[in-house]
Amino acid sequence: MVQIVAFFLLTALGIAALAAVCLLALARICAQIGRRTHQGQLARLKRAAGLLAAAVICNAALIALTQLTASTPPIVDEGGNTPENSIAELTALTLGGRKQWISLRGWDRRKPVLLFLAGGPGGTQMAAVRHELAELERHFVVVNWDQPGSGKSYAAAKTAELTVDTYIQDGHALTEYLRARFGQEKIYLVGESWGSALGIFLVDRYPESYHALIGTAQMVAFVETEQMDYAKAMEIAAAKGDAARVKRLAANGMPPYYGRGLTRKSAVYLNYLSAHMAGNPDIHNPGYNTLRDIGSAEYGLLDKINYVRGVLRTYERVYPQLYPIDLRRDCAKLDVPVYFFVGRHDVNAPTALVEDYAQVLDAPGKGIVWFEHSGHSPWINEREKFVQEVLACFSEDPAQP
Repeated sequence: MVQIVAFFLLTALGIAALAAVCLLALARICAQIGRRTHQGQLARLKRAAGLLAAAVICNAALIALTQLTASTPPIVDEGGNTPENSIAELTALTLGGRKQWISLRGWDRRKPVLLFLAGGPGGTQMAAVRHELAELERHFVVVNWDQPGSGKSYAAAKTAELTVDTYIQDGHALTEYLRARFGQEKIYLVGESWGSALGIFLVDRYPESYHALIGTAQMVAFVETEQMDYAKAMEIAAAKGDAARVKRLAANGMPPYYGRGLTRKSAVYLNYLSAHMAGNPDIHNPGYNTLRDIGSAEYGLLDKINYVRGVLRTYERVYPQLYPIDLRRDCAKLDVPVYFFVGRHDVNAPTALVEDYAQVLDAPGKGIVWFEHSGHSPWINEREKFVQEVLACFSEDPAQP
């Protein structure tokens, strides 16, 4: 947080100095035209320019310093000691020719590997998972991946070049790196929201690489989901007499949306549904702690800016590519066990679609675990139960510790 405050103070100082430079330069030009220049005017202009240069240099140095010193905190036990075989790394990798970042955290690096696939596309949950699911680090090496176009990996590829296949290829490359580094035949997957669909794509194409998958806030059919979300938001707004929201929804029309403005239009109903869940007393610990997460040690100042840019720009580019997908049709048979962790009160990823998918899915193991006090984020809303259920599902495999 100190970094953010310093950045904004230096930015404000730079803007003020720039304004002063512009005004003084204009005044000097006018004075020269009128042949009324004097030495004091030039001295003030030089001081303002010097202040501007100093603010820019200091801000650039601050950004570079925070990027270089970003890290994930060490694993420590109750006595403040670091376990001998623990791992806590923030690492840059080249996946598919693209530089990307992962965090690796665990009390014992010999434990099975669990790769967490964040929501989005364009979202980063590297810090959020560390805060909310620290207990999993006792049982697994927990890996978080900032996917291309998100957080620390925002610049991994040009936004215009991102495709769904980019994520599948890079996710598989990351999996192969993890298998080789930790000497594991297979790894475990947990996917959240968009990450739940990415998890399905990975186990569908590369079943030999994965023990099992847990999809939470499972996405199933993207166009149908958007239309159901829109209708639900309209229903809630009408019931509350929220005429302004009804008007905005009606003006945007029924999704799917395309092109510039997609994120803004989708946010009209998605943010409304998130607020509805946050106000639901049956949902425990609702919502993200965004300020805590974005202020975490894993992100330098540039990463913090890209934290927001990824949500806005990457989502707008990639999400329309998902519209043709319906997992009930496209991934109805999988060779890996799949479990769905579903919030009973999730109005973002419709639970009826998850139930439909679970019915038609042909897999060596499958099931739905209901979280009665959760919305779209059971891993946050009921984190203790979430950890218990992860251990229960994954313990069915002999590789589980």
